Amino acid sequence: LEVGAGNAVLADLVESKLRLGRFPLILGGDHSIGIGSLAGILRAQPDTAIIWVDAHADLNTPAVSGSGNMHGMPLGIMMKELVPDRREIPGLEWMEETSSHGAAPPRLAPDSLVYVGLRDIDKDERRFIKALGIKTYTMYDIDHLGIGQVMDRALEHLLSKNPDRPIHLSYDIDAVDPLHAPATGTAVRGGLTWREAHFVAESVAKCGSLASAEIVELNPTLSDGQGASETIDLGHQLVNALMGECIL
Repeated sequence: LEVGAGNAVLADLVESKLRLGRFPLILGGDHSIGIGSLAGILRAQPDTAIIWVDAHADLNTPAVSGSGNMHGMPLGIMMKELVPDRREIPGLEWMEETSSHGAAPPRLAPDSLVYVGLRDIDKDERRFIKALGIKTYTMYDIDHLGIGQVMDRALEHLLSKNPDRPIHLSYDIDAVDPLHAPATGTAVRGGLTWREAHFVAESVAKCGSLASAEIVELNPTLSDGQGASETIDLGHQLVNALMGECIL
């Protein structure tokens, strides 16, 4: 219930800022805040494309989740194909209501989502990704194609029909290898390198369509002093890259 109430507040705030022409930069917190950020974004700008940079797919639903952790469900909850009626989830009844601005309940179409960096996917999430045809670039694809090709293809997929549609980048710090970002709750070996992590942010900023962003799962208490400092520093640098800072 607390997760639902907090996300309702976040959704209203994000929607309001977008309607004022602002750029919401949301800092988490675990990835359950994606429920609120996506709800607000899709209410204000329903055509928004989503790039989800993460070690995990976050496509679970209450019906299939083994842990029941909401931070593994934000995308599943946004898809009508997986959760037809969110009033059945305690605390998320507001997601089936019209917003204070008159916006319809927010939903995310599978073809408006691209994953980058996945490497720890649950069995049911695998099934959902394949059944819904969600464009997915795992760490295998990054190893095989290189991060440049992956980001070019991700942006082409999302912008080919409408080059002017807004993009939201949701960046879970655990997408980065724990060698570079140890201060996170669900670290998985074999992630993005330091430069690959930056390139993801730089390439989305450079495309000119970035309208909102969030960085989540950065928790300094989950590592020693040096590890915490390195992860915080990386987080700062990724925010700078999203705001347009580049090498030259």
